[in-house]
Parts: sequence; C-alpha cells; structure tokens
Amino acid sequence: MAFSSAAGYGNLPNGNFSPVIYSKQVQLAFRKSSVVEAVTNNDYFGEIANMGDTVKIIKEPEITVKAYTRGTTILPQDLDDEDFSLTIDKSNYYAFKIDDIEDAHSHVNFMSLASDRAAYRLADQFDQDVLGYLSGYKQSSIHGSPDTVNSTVNGSVAVSTAGTDELLSSMKLTKGDLGNITTSSAGNHSIPLAPRLPGATALPTATASPIMLISRMARLLDQQQVDTNGRWLVVDPVFMEMLRDEDSRLHNADFGESGSIRNGLVINNLGGFRVYSSSNLPSVGTGPGTSGSANQLTNYGVIVAGHDSAVATAEQINKTETYRDPDSFSDIVRGMHLYGRKILRPEALVNAVYNAA
Repeated sequence: MAFSSAAGYGNLPNGNFSPVIYSKQVQLAFRKSSVVEAVTNNDYFGEIANMGDTVKIIKEPEITVKAYTRGTTILPQDLDDEDFSLTIDKSNYYAFKIDDIEDAHSHVNFMSLASDRAAYRLADQFDQDVLGYLSGYKQSSIHGSPDTVNSTVNGSVAVSTAGTDELLSSMKLTKGDLGNITTSSAGNHSIPLAPRLPGATALPTATASPIMLISRMARLLDQQQVDTNGRWLVVDPVFMEMLRDEDSRLHNADFGESGSIRNGLVINNLGGFRVYSSSNLPSVGTGPGTSGSANQLTNYGVIVAGHDSAVATAEQINKTETYRDPDSFSDIVRGMHLYGRKILRPEALVNAVYNAA
C-alpha cells in the first residue's frame, strides 16, 4: 500500500517504510572502531550536567627525595595541589522524525534503527575530534577544512614548554629524527615508510620500517620516564597494512581474540604498546598512501602513541527526548551530546607523520 505525500515532504523519500518488496533484513552500515574511550582517562564521565561545566583535575604532586644520615632533622615538604580545568565546551545534536503512517506500515523499527545510528554518529564525531586533538591536529570532518595543525589551546597548557597544540616539540617525529634516512628531502618532511621484509640484513637508507618507528616512539616515552604499563599506539589502516606486511607473526592470535578486531584493538602487545587501528586519525592532503619524496610535506598520515593518563575526557548524552510534532502526525526524536577533553601529560604523548614510500 502506498500513500501520497504533500509537496516538499522529504521524510523517507524512497518509501522504504512500505513492506512491498524490501527484505526485512536492514543492511547496517559498517561502523568504524572507536578507540578514544580505550586510550584516555575517562574517570570523569557522568560528573557533568550542562555545557560549560568544568571538571577540576588535581595534578599528581611532585615528591622530592633527599639523602638521609643519622641525626638528620626530617622536614616534610608541602604538597602542591595544582589542578587542571577540563571544560565541557563541545556539543553536538541530532533530530529526526517518524511519521505515524510510516511507523504503522513499516516492517522494521525505524525509530530504533535511526536512534542507534544517531548514537553512533555522535560517538564517531567525538572519536574524530579527540584523536585529532591529542595528535595535534584539527580534523576536516569536524572543522570543515583540510586537516591542519591545532593552534587553539584548550584552557592553559599543562606544562610551560608545550606549544599551542598543547604538545611538546621533542615528542613529534619527522623524517630528520631517523638518522638512517639519508635521502635529500628536508628533515621536517614526513617519514617515508616501507615494510622491512624478512631476511633483510642491511639497514635501509631511503626509508624506515614500521617497527623502527614504533621503537623510536617507545624510546621517547622511556626517556620521559612514562610508565610502561598502560601504553597504547593508534595507527591508521595504511600503517597497519605495512605492519602486517613486515612481519607475518602479526597475523596470529596477537590480533585480538581468535584473530578478530575488538573495538579497534588489533594487537595486545607490540613493543610494550596496545595497538589500535582507526580511520579517525588525522590525514593531511591526500593522506599517507601517497608515495614519493615530493609529497612528504603535503600528503601524509599521523600516528600517535601515549599513556592512559595523558589525556582526560568527559562526555555525556545530556538529553534525549521524544515528543509529538505539533504540525504533523509524527514523533520527533532529538538528542544532544556534551563533552570535553584535556591533555594532562604532554610528555606522555608522541606523534609521527609518515607516508608510504
């Protein structure tokens, strides 16, 4: 049965609510794995209620250790209670409607399907924004422009030596940081990567391998005395492909459980990192899959490693409601998502820019 629609009526325009020829099995879109909640400190979830609320996070105090000899008068130090402000300053919303006739004649529950998809889109937007932020970039899908370096400080920097992206320059890897690469392009270009095949004996001079880059990221965290427990690494699909090509052992049970990807986690332990794969990382220009030295400054991808304590996030679905549309026989569903994020320990974050050689 089909119903006519008023001029300009655009809800479910294909008439898919009508059970004429469509299968009852709705084809759900493949959903990208979300990793932000697995790699950030989210102890502050649920402590916010309205946009603009601020969560005060007490910084771990520094303790001074002194030499002791018998008879020394022990003078206890005063502890500092320095804090960070995590401001809930990001908000997104969705709204859609379900017509009574469409709902009555539908062979699927469009209310449930649309609500589920809306929740995913909010979570996906959150994931893109936070991964971009902790990598030092603005994401194009969030900000409507090509991925660019972040230049807006969220509150105040955690340490005085951090830049406007709230990161430490010493924790950003480019081509010049890997001494084995002797090709002529500038040191601030992205790192040309290629898998080092089994049996190779000589160190490459034109490229680095994924394992070499991961080892360098681990070294930088070691030098900052970042705890080895709780380290993670987020890479994009191009990097993940090269990593798999480099070492066939990565095809075994290290890939999640029974070889499957679970919430983006693809390797439980590689060089001390939990490794996640995500397509929500920043991608500049045409991305990391663009080869050639001429592209190393304009087309590249970003990977990031860190510790669970490096970034704090707080999020909350502030309000989800259903109400009757006063102008039609329809239900309107709408929801709003509030969140904030703050880099607390920039010394516990390291990023690298790369492209496929």
